[in-house]
This record gives sequence, C-alpha cells and structure tokens, in this order.
Amino acid sequence: MNSLFESLPSALFEEEITTVFHQDKHIRIERILSCGQSSPDGFWYDQIEDEWIVLLQGTSTLELETQVITLQAGDTLFLPKHQKHRIIQTSSQPICIWLCVFYQEEKPNETKEIRPH
Repeated sequence: MNSLFESLPSALFEEEITTVFHQDKHIRIERILSCGQSSPDGFWYDQIEDEWIVLLQGTSTLELETQVITLQAGDTLFLPKHQKHRIIQTSSQPICIWLCVFYQEEKPNETKEIRPH
C-alpha cells in the first residue's frame, strides 16, 4: 500500500521528486512533488502518452499552446498525447503534490484471423 502524502520532504528541494506507484506496458501512475520548479525557457513537453492529472495540494500555472491555466488543489486536467505544455510556476508553500496517470491505448491487432467456412 502507498500513501500520496507519505514521505514528503521537510525542506525545500531543487528538483522535482517523482515516485512511480504502478507501471505496466499501458499505464504509469506517478506522484510528482514540485516546489517552485518551472520548465526551462523554450522547453515544451510533447508526450507520446495521454496524461490525466490532479493537483492534490498547492497551486500551479501551466501553459498550453493556446492558453494559460492556473490549477488549485483538487483541480484535474486531461492532456492528450502530443498536447504541448509547459510549467510556468509551482508553489513552494505548500509544495505541489500531483497525481499523474499516463496511458496509451492498446493498438488493435493488425492481423485478422482467417477461418475456413
């Protein structure tokens, strides 16, 4: 059993902290802790997976290609694969606690079974 609020750092930290709670070939569930981090200038995430996130604690501002979104604790956001996005800011007091679910649709089997009549 894992707790999303377990093992939280007691001091500020320079790099985001990611804990993978579950992973298989189709899905990855992570807790990400942020404390004032942001994406480097000019950097955009462009992921091959769909991502659903919930911000459990803190506040954050994300930039999508067409809009800027501010998230508060309890807000959720769906980012389809290849939705370019970047982090403008994350709060440090309180730290941001993210629950992120990354997943890929299973591709249908390209081969068809041929059965005799």
